[in-house]
Amino acid sequence: MEKRVKKERSKPSQKPRILLVEDDPNLSYVIREYLELLNFETTSCSDGEAGLQAYYRGKFNLVILDVMMPKKDGFTVAEDIRKTDDATPIIFLTAKTLKEDRIRGFQAGCDDYITKPFSTEELSLRISAILKRCAPSQKPLAENSQKLYELGIYKLDVENLTLTSKNSKQMLTRKEAALLKLLCMYKNKLLPRETALNKVWGSDDYFFGRSMDVFIAKLRKYIKDDPNLNIINVHGAGFKLDIKPPQGK
Repeated sequence: MEKRVKKERSKPSQKPRILLVEDDPNLSYVIREYLELLNFETTSCSDGEAGLQAYYRGKFNLVILDVMMPKKDGFTVAEDIRKTDDATPIIFLTAKTLKEDRIRGFQAGCDDYITKPFSTEELSLRISAILKRCAPSQKPLAENSQKLYELGIYKLDVENLTLTSKNSKQMLTRKEAALLKLLCMYKNKLLPRETALNKVWGSDDYFFGRSMDVFIAKLRKYIKDDPNLNIINVHGAGFKLDIKPPQGK
């Protein structure tokens, strides 16, 4: 059933589809009405669990999440989405203004963070900007056609999105594989931040930069079992995949 729905919704003539998950019925109604006036097809849900199920059933161009919701909060919903999908942009709507909350939002995988109260015009402009920024990420991520890379005890299979060693197999998201591929291409050399952002995210926008930092932290965890591998942060410049030869060689 899901395959049939996805095929129907992929027609280019359709309106952009937005999933809105907001537990305040009045605010949800206002946002939905406004988005539909802007020619977006909008699906709305009133709690995080229902929102996540709606996401699994459909195919959306953008997800808008309130943070404080019953059953599942917005951070948890975003983290669940990002387990399998790092391409669909996510916007958080929240009354939380603390720096720690914003950092948690970006760690959960959001592309933007809008604090309440906000104007519908501001929301419209942010949605338009994000959809434009995210469009290039659907293009091929790198010109290099090589699909297999060896790094220390690991083998990276870009096409099948896997990072394997003798004792483990880590499934990767599309962006994780693309970013690790770039690091391999630049091994023991500086990979400029702008190059990585433009290749993988399609833009060197600030918000994508915060997202990339989260991805780098994940990749470090994936390769932690090899002491000869390290992803070094070169402050203000970029990253370097440092590969040392095994001891005794």
